[in-house]
Amino acid sequence: MSSTTELLKGAAELFPGEVVTQAHVRHLDLPSGAGRFALITLDNGLDHTKPTTFGPQSLANLNAAIDQVEKEASDGTITGVGITGKPFIFAVGADLKGVELLGRHEDALAIGKGGHDVFRRLSGLAVPTFAYYNGAAMGGGVEVGLHCSYRTVSTAIPAFSLPEVFLGLVPGWGGCALLPNLIGADRAVSVIIENSLNQNRQLKGKQVFELGIADAIFEGADFLEQSLIWTAAVLKGELAVERPEIDRGEGWDAAVARGRAIADSKVHGAAPAAYRALDIIAAAKDGDLSAGFDAEDQALADLIMGGELRSGIYAFNLVQKRAKRPAGAPDKSLARPVTKVGVVGAGLMASQLALLFLRRLEVPVVLTDIDQERVDKGVGYVHAEIEKLLGKGRINQDKANRLKGLVSGVLDKAEGFADADFIIEAVFEEIGVKQQVFAEVEAVAPAHAILATNTSSLSVTEMASKLKNPERVVGFHFFNPVAILPLLEIVRGEQTDDASLATAFGVARKLKKTAVLVKDAPAFVVNRILTRFMGEIQNVIDEGTPVEVAEKAVEPLGLPMSPLVLLELVGPAIGLHVSETLNRSFPERFTVSQNLAAVVKAGKRGFYVYDSGAPVLDPEVAALLKQGDTVLTEEQTRDRVLDAVAQEIGLMLDEGVVAEAQDIDLCLITGAGWPFHLGGITPYLDREGVSQRVNGKPFLAQGVASVPA
Repeated sequence: MSSTTELLKGAAELFPGEVVTQAHVRHLDLPSGAGRFALITLDNGLDHTKPTTFGPQSLANLNAAIDQVEKEASDGTITGVGITGKPFIFAVGADLKGVELLGRHEDALAIGKGGHDVFRRLSGLAVPTFAYYNGAAMGGGVEVGLHCSYRTVSTAIPAFSLPEVFLGLVPGWGGCALLPNLIGADRAVSVIIENSLNQNRQLKGKQVFELGIADAIFEGADFLEQSLIWTAAVLKGELAVERPEIDRGEGWDAAVARGRAIADSKVHGAAPAAYRALDIIAAAKDGDLSAGFDAEDQALADLIMGGELRSGIYAFNLVQKRAKRPAGAPDKSLARPVTKVGVVGAGLMASQLALLFLRRLEVPVVLTDIDQERVDKGVGYVHAEIEKLLGKGRINQDKANRLKGLVSGVLDKAEGFADADFIIEAVFEEIGVKQQVFAEVEAVAPAHAILATNTSSLSVTEMASKLKNPERVVGFHFFNPVAILPLLEIVRGEQTDDASLATAFGVARKLKKTAVLVKDAPAFVVNRILTRFMGEIQNVIDEGTPVEVAEKAVEPLGLPMSPLVLLELVGPAIGLHVSETLNRSFPERFTVSQNLAAVVKAGKRGFYVYDSGAPVLDPEVAALLKQGDTVLTEEQTRDRVLDAVAQEIGLMLDEGVVAEAQDIDLCLITGAGWPFHLGGITPYLDREGVSQRVNGKPFLAQGVASVPA
């Protein structure tokens, strides 16, 4: 028994729930007399929508297949070996379900070594090897192909990436060492670092080819057939694959420096994965692959045992699993069909909502507003966005015409909403205005229609309190930009019934949104946490801490933007309004910054100007600021902010605003763009000891987003 087999056999005991990937070998005669060829197909035996992954037993199966073809390659029975996947899915990397169970460094090291030992055998065969990327390929799925002599890619491939840094790992089965030696360090940095830290950006087939990762590209319909014809031409010497010379001088060093700048801008040194990957890329400059593989093994093991990876897997599971089974959602069978949607308002937010409902539900959508000019502008916005989709090739002319025909605008609510099943308001954020709107809608809408509010902070219960049928009112809080941010906070008022709630969740699924059930509490989840977070930043500034110190204090969290840049995105007036709302509910914890009020009164859109391209404190804003003489350090500011957030989350959980801490994290990841390497916020607060310090206990049990006990 080989050492690799023994290694994988031992590791398999640590992966009890592994979905095992098979590696089937079949033989075929290549075209044009190019000889007998062995094709390995990866297949986990499940339906074609389930991804193929690599755990210890899966690697052992691939290893056994390579045993077979190695003998055939040595005795001249075959002229080449190919590897491909089942239809639409090549392979998506390591089995994360097993990785999160690993509790010892030596076990994690074994997984890295096992993958390397198997994959690198492909480059050691006596015949050329070919990877045929016929479908989604990520992580180890990409890396197994990098060990081959040649690669082809399908134009239809939906996703291709090395996402490990996004999750808190490094490409640990050859990616960091092989990719820069194939396509150059700069392009490798884009794939491994830049794309990962930009919310795990995926490549399409054409980009994979243009980057030089694949040597040829073919249409999806006959991809394997064309790949084999191309393979025959390569083996017969009729086609020579030429690759550009790699810059191993200053260009390589500059690429690594660019990667470090990207990592600094995204995670500010707080998350180690990107920097470990860059160290390996930097060392790969001399082409010593064995040393690179050893470095990958060590980095992989270290990071698997670290908090960042555990938080990354936790966040991944939230988005991929919990998001699809919302806690507390009523039985789907109670949901009523929605065949027409009404939108009250025709401003930017209302128009974005109309476009979303139109595209996802493909049912009639009607907008109303107080005058024809506003209505026409709202409908015009939707038409213009459809034209943009047509221009980009996202939809064809027939669909564009159909969608345009489904959207309309009227002034008379009775005319527009008499047969609507779902009506959502997006008007001015003032309780009296919203109550009036709902009263007008209730008077003309059918008895079964859901009345939804997009309020960001007001009480859904109070909004419905004057209606004859308050049980059909539900909060439906989207996040801006509506088309991009996945989160939808679904708020149950005190009288909202199960059928209305089930219909709301059904609509959310069709909208392809991540729905989280939220209690009707002030500002719900995201806005309440962000307001407490930003409120403490504003407090320390008001008390005397310089703006730049307060901003820099929270950089170690690796948030997508600084607090004051986020405030600028939200809008200072909206931020002030939400803080005033929460101050009325919780005056002992939520303050109203007089400096922020002054900024809003002065009509400023934010704290910064960008004349130099970088944010600089606006001199006019600086002149407005009235500060005390209490100056905190970055560490003191960070502790104060994190303590406040931990306290607020603890209180929200005690109040039952959401079912569990996991829902808090899911909301922050999908509604506020908080990074995967934090796992949202509660794993970070647990890991840094803040939860214990403030609340006397962690938010999550040991092993949920941390190394098992």
